[in-house]
Amino acid sequence: MPERLNIDGPLWDQSTFVGRFKHFLWVTDPRTCIVSEEELDKAKILVEQYRKHKEPPGTTVEQVIYAKKLYESAFHPDSGEKQNVFGRMSFQVPGGMAITGAMLQWYRTPFAVVFWQWVNQSFNALVNYTNRNAKSPTTTTQLLVAYVSATGSAMATALGCKYYWTKRASPFVQRYVPFAAVAAANCVNIPLMRQNELLYGIDCSDENGNIVAQSRFAAAKGITQVIISRITMCAPGMLILPVIMERLEKYRWMQRISVLHGPLQVLAVGCFLSFMVPTACGLFPQRCSIKATTLEWLEPEEYEKLKKKCGNNIPPLLYFNKGL
Repeated sequence: MPERLNIDGPLWDQSTFVGRFKHFLWVTDPRTCIVSEEELDKAKILVEQYRKHKEPPGTTVEQVIYAKKLYESAFHPDSGEKQNVFGRMSFQVPGGMAITGAMLQWYRTPFAVVFWQWVNQSFNALVNYTNRNAKSPTTTTQLLVAYVSATGSAMATALGCKYYWTKRASPFVQRYVPFAAVAAANCVNIPLMRQNELLYGIDCSDENGNIVAQSRFAAAKGITQVIISRITMCAPGMLILPVIMERLEKYRWMQRISVLHGPLQVLAVGCFLSFMVPTACGLFPQRCSIKATTLEWLEPEEYEKLKKKCGNNIPPLLYFNKGL
């Protein structure tokens, strides 16, 4: 009898960067965004049936793998709920390329800076909320405060850099205003959208998946890694593309097609993101870990709860979902 697929485990080794890159290249495939709701629901049903060894007779491994791909791309790993299509990581390439390309093209006026930063942070807020640790609920008020704070920080950073660099920097350096604003906003947006994790901690489990503790330090570690990943995701496109455009715009043929500069930058950003989305997501393991002894000196009250729950069998490592 052929060996069954581990439906809840990754297809590639997640202890290596290459394995994580392959996994996220597979699961963030933008083509999954146009799959119908009906097909997504059928994929979820097949995954659940396969998990219980009750899949329809004649189901092939290829069908199960494709259902697993659709399920992991569209449903939250904690709650199992279907995610908003615009907030899925698989929408990062089409959504990110359009917005980032626009920010890089239209940065010369204060209105353009403010408008595109607002659009970008609205998109980021949706992505951050969609990919949060779903076991840490956030109130509507907290979401609103996070959204306004992150959007305001992005606009303030962008306008501040714009006015400062306009007087002191060359037009080429001014092209980096969008990246400075995006990097600053990520440092505000993500922690605020996931503030409940920092306030109350997130579930930590042993190697068998049994929840044994809650940790604020684990939340801080996961959120920090997500911030680094998000900045890394957009960095190559927003740092390298201005250099390319600065060189190209000196040629007459490029000056004659100025109306196409925006679409060209959108396509170029898409090329960068196609590679950088799985790269950034794969920088750190999705199933992150901390040493149990860390709780002893950082969160002693949680360590006491852990000792009461596990007795003399305290696991050396505690695992948690860091989010995306």
